[in-house]
Amino acid sequence: MARRRRATKRAHMTDPRFNSELVAKVIRTLMKSGKKTIAERIVYGAIEELAKETGKDPLEVMDAAINNMKPKVEVKSRRIGGATYPVPVPIAEGRQLALALRWMAQYASGRRGVPMPRAVALEIIDAYNNTGNVLKKRDDTHKMAQANKAFAHYAF
Repeated sequence: MARRRRATKRAHMTDPRFNSELVAKVIRTLMKSGKKTIAERIVYGAIEELAKETGKDPLEVMDAAINNMKPKVEVKSRRIGGATYPVPVPIAEGRQLALALRWMAQYASGRRGVPMPRAVALEIIDAYNNTGNVLKKRDDTHKMAQANKAFAHYAF
């Protein structure tokens, strides 16, 4: 931890096509090895797929899906008196979004035989419908926290 001052949050740029911070964040999460134009092509292709598949505003569908993906609590290990306990702790808003997008990118790239824009669109549609791999991962995280609720008094 820094001893002198708190780190300030910087405002991130929005994406050029939709002027949305969320879309820009998704692009940055999917980017590998600094290849931003490829990540933009993937995300914009996924947004076009969303518009075709759902017939609704794709940005609203994406926002609702990502809100469904966000975990609310997680388990962190705390060492107390020589023993390590899994302690459930609430997650900050920024980390919720980061985890949701990271899981989405992981499971989208894990879909073999499907082009990446389609895979991202399918993950978003699954999350919008409260199904899919990311929601299973979120539910597993919540179940782990629920199972270790007895150690919640160690959270400080």
